Amino acid sequence: MKQTEMLAMILAGGRGSRLKELTNKVAKPAVSFGGKYRIVDFPLSNCANSGIDVVGVLTQYESVLLNSYVAAGRRWGLDSRDSGVFVLPPREKADADLDVYRGTADAISQNIDFIDSYDPEYLLILSGDHIYKMNYDKMLAYHKEQKADATIAVIGVPMKEASRFGIMNTNEAGEIVEFEEKPANPKSNLASMGIYIFTWKRLRKILLADMKKTDSSHDFGKDIIPTFLNEGRKLMAYEFKGYWKDVGTIDSLWEANMDLLDKKNELDLGDPSWKIYTEDAAELPQYIGPDASIDVAYITQGCIVEGLAKNSVLFTNSQVGKGAKVIDSVLMPEAVVEDGAVVTRALVANGVRIGKGAVVGSADSENILLVAKDVKGVE
Repeated sequence: MKQTEMLAMILAGGRGSRLKELTNKVAKPAVSFGGKYRIVDFPLSNCANSGIDVVGVLTQYESVLLNSYVAAGRRWGLDSRDSGVFVLPPREKADADLDVYRGTADAISQNIDFIDSYDPEYLLILSGDHIYKMNYDKMLAYHKEQKADATIAVIGVPMKEASRFGIMNTNEAGEIVEFEEKPANPKSNLASMGIYIFTWKRLRKILLADMKKTDSSHDFGKDIIPTFLNEGRKLMAYEFKGYWKDVGTIDSLWEANMDLLDKKNELDLGDPSWKIYTEDAAELPQYIGPDASIDVAYITQGCIVEGLAKNSVLFTNSQVGKGAKVIDSVLMPEAVVEDGAVVTRALVANGVRIGKGAVVGSADSENILLVAKDVKGVE
């Protein structure tokens, strides 16, 4: 194996239970996004664009589709002799009923041998369920410049929302002096993005010690970061200024898709300088019928629109029938809205069919409706 300066590990083993039926049979990072992408395309593309050659993807729940999707790194240009995307499921444990990662830190600990085989100087750890574009090489340059033991990417959030996040409190030099997990009364609005760069030898030593602690949660936020702080290690906050979205709920997944409708959206999936790579779908072009009405919509290849699509995002091969209305909604791949049906403020799951004349969702609803089962049409 060749030595690599920085190796990336993507934590992709969470249950994603807040996405309800969307993750019943599909791991959260494999959930569809933005017409033709999957969530995991974003961290993998960021790695490829940042010049990172070796990426481990740590999978666990409902991971069959995810494993097969990421196993061939060719989509992201990570399939040469000296590069690759490697699927890393939990190891068998003699003292456990199930093979599981006990926490985010345990997921890394179980794969120390894999990491050591590349002898990296630095380790990049990423969450596999966020939507954003980021140059990790710039973050590494900052980490080296600051001579840090660990660097954590942070983003400023509205103060009223800060209690939902892990918050980093820093001094004037940008050093992290305190970490608070979802504090009731936050002192700062710098939220952790779940993106860490560690000097590997420092982290390796702490992980080995953590593995032996029976009272540890084996979690970066609860155990590893506090240990670094308690030992007086240098932790730096790297403030990110671009688009970032945690798509852990139906509402946030809907919001991130709807953000694409803004011509000035920061994510800009059409930016040729920082491409988001995905599976090439050999589908027909979109078809817009002669009686169709389009009023601000993001329409992907293979779509058939014969009714109204207003302020909505239509994924690959979704359909809107004659006289049907899709308003403020997201149609995931293969979703079908039959003739005369009305869909409002909803997210319609993959392959779900809304029957003729059916009405789902409401313009007055506070939350987005997830439609995960076929809806019978009007007789």
